Amino acid sequence: MIPARYAPILFGFILSGFMSAMVSAIAVYRSLNVDSSFLATWFGAWMSSWIVAFPVVLVVAPVTRRLVAKLTK
Repeated sequence: MIPARYAPILFGFILSGFMSAMVSAIAVYRSLNVDSSFLATWFGAWMSSWIVAFPVVLVVAPVTRRLVAKLTK
């Protein structure tokens, strides 16, 4: 079990994985449709986007939380 203090990092890791998987699948599908190279191309695109998405989520999430807190009651 992972200690609770790592929850924000784990959350960002999982969230960025799901989001980058969906976005890259849509982008690859739109450019290639579904053919024999779809899965390999999508997986490469996903890994590349996840490498960027994970640190971005870690940086952007706290800023977004503060912004939402200021915009809501």
